[in-house]
Amino acid sequence: MKIRLKKEWNEFVTLMRSIPSFVVVVFVVSVVAMNLLANKSIDTGTEYLALDCGIIVSWLSFLSMDIITKHFGPKAATQISFVAVACNLVLCLVFFIVKVIPGVWGESFVDGSEEIINGALNNTFGGTWYILLGSTVAFCASAIINNTMNFAVGKLFKKNPDGMGAYIIRSYVSTAVGQFADNLIFALIVSKVFFGWSWLQCFTCALTGMLIELACEALFAHFGFFVCKKWKEMCIGKEYFAIVRKSTDDKPDECIE
Repeated sequence: MKIRLKKEWNEFVTLMRSIPSFVVVVFVVSVVAMNLLANKSIDTGTEYLALDCGIIVSWLSFLSMDIITKHFGPKAATQISFVAVACNLVLCLVFFIVKVIPGVWGESFVDGSEEIINGALNNTFGGTWYILLGSTVAFCASAIINNTMNFAVGKLFKKNPDGMGAYIIRSYVSTAVGQFADNLIFALIVSKVFFGWSWLQCFTCALTGMLIELACEALFAHFGFFVCKKWKEMCIGKEYFAIVRKSTDDKPDECIE
């Protein structure tokens, strides 16, 4: 067991050194931002459709996972997903500390409403336990679903697995299912239980959010494919590949020798 844990840790550390920092930063920031922006709902003009502003950036996290899964494999993408979740939890702790520190926010200086506005801002940034719980569970589950499905769909392409068509299909399918799962799990845990949403609202929120986020990612599909292609040409992660090459179930994309 000790040897196994040491091997896994060495593999993880090597992975963190191998993935370009820009992608990791974008991934972590998108996870943090979408959980913060989820505090604001979108007025859709109908009681049957409920959305929040988290959909503006959540597609970025799925685009990042698709790129990492294509090149490094689903295990690596899931590990980075958990790193992003851990970073979000740490930042939530920081926000909570800021919430309990005596003081006022700059935007709360409105005659007669200082206390109400300051309390609202504290609650927005400080968050509530059930929203943090719902978002964490939903994202962890959707990350595993997305990464596993992306890898599985990719294995179906035998003739040209590294082509644009294969990348688009595996990304669209995994993102659609993963995004729907993420939205639905969060809606059921948080919105239905604590805000009284109906089953129809939860379902339409998950479906509509999935379609919007999928459309956003579709705009950058060529960028994702370009990144994967360049990574392979540049042998990005060669050290990591050397460690996991013996695996039979989670073979990464490796590189062009």
